[in-house]
Amino acid sequence: MAWRGVNSSDLTGVDAGTDTPASAPGRQRRGRWPLRLLSVVFGLFLFVLALDLLKDGAHAYGRAIVEFLNVGSPASALGFGWLLAYLFLSGSPVAAIAITFFASGTLDALQTFTMITGSRLGASLIVLVVGFLYYLRGYRRAASIAIGVLALLTTAAIYLPALALGYWVLSSGVVGTINAEADVPLTSFLDWLYAPILALIDGLGLPGWALFVAGIFVLLGAFALLDRALPQIEPGTGEFSRIGRLVYRPMVMFALGMAVTSVTLSVSVSLSILVPLSARGLVRRENTLPYIMGANITTFIDTLVAALIVGGAAAFTIVLVEMVSVAILSLIVILLVYRRFQRLVLRTQDAIVRDRRTLVAFLAIMLIVPVVLLML
Repeated sequence: MAWRGVNSSDLTGVDAGTDTPASAPGRQRRGRWPLRLLSVVFGLFLFVLALDLLKDGAHAYGRAIVEFLNVGSPASALGFGWLLAYLFLSGSPVAAIAITFFASGTLDALQTFTMITGSRLGASLIVLVVGFLYYLRGYRRAASIAIGVLALLTTAAIYLPALALGYWVLSSGVVGTINAEADVPLTSFLDWLYAPILALIDGLGLPGWALFVAGIFVLLGAFALLDRALPQIEPGTGEFSRIGRLVYRPMVMFALGMAVTSVTLSVSVSLSILVPLSARGLVRRENTLPYIMGANITTFIDTLVAALIVGGAAAFTIVLVEMVSVAILSLIVILLVYRRFQRLVLRTQDAIVRDRRTLVAFLAIMLIVPVVLLML
């Protein structure tokens, strides 16, 4: 399948030349919605299950490198967390490892802080992986890959300044240790549903690569269901335009991203679902930026609780400083400079996905930077 650049129709989710019927029989629409709803529910079920399988498979081979790397500075801890998130295809387990290292005395507070930041910078890779799989299916051209690039850019644009702010707060002693308590880890409503299934799969004793391959096939099946369930809607027309006037407001999308991630406790799920939604024309790329920023704040909820249980009040303070720093930077952008921020990020994305060479160069940079940091 040949790669080509992404034009405006790819990124807004509107195919050039797509004809929209002036009117559809009401009875047909009413008769199809129960089937569409069932397809959406089952498709989302498979979607989350596929992400769990991908992360479990990646976790199996990712853990093998932990013992071979020596982390001795905040910069190397940043690169370490970044690379592990690439390998695990998730930031949460890497953040939990950082907290464990802190509790055992392996990492100090600043190294733990930067390792957690690295875990979040690398966690967005799952969106690009999901987008690439969606692209391989030959649907919506390269728009799905563009969403993955956008997730990486938006996360880096917020987290890197937040890293500087949080690092200064911790190193300067502005905040003391915050006392808090937690008896049990926080779980999402999805845990009770997926835990027995994952336990059953784990009981089969499949190797990590088999889980990873199974995750890919389950993900493709989820996409097939979502493709059939989600209609191709042209934004700006009909009922969708009335919804768009509300949903496309930055603060609404920001709150929605926070809410979805708070419920699922997985930024991988809340961000990856943007791929099929964007490719089907239900979400414009420019409206995903505040959603991504919101999701990147509440993704710390499970890490906060893990910090209390494993590392106590000191670990809790480290994670809280990170969460507040990201929230402050995100709110500054949303409230004061959002339009300029949006234009800058989207123009950068356009330059990256213009052709295959620039995309490969971007991916190479995203790999080389954490490797260089790890050696510092």
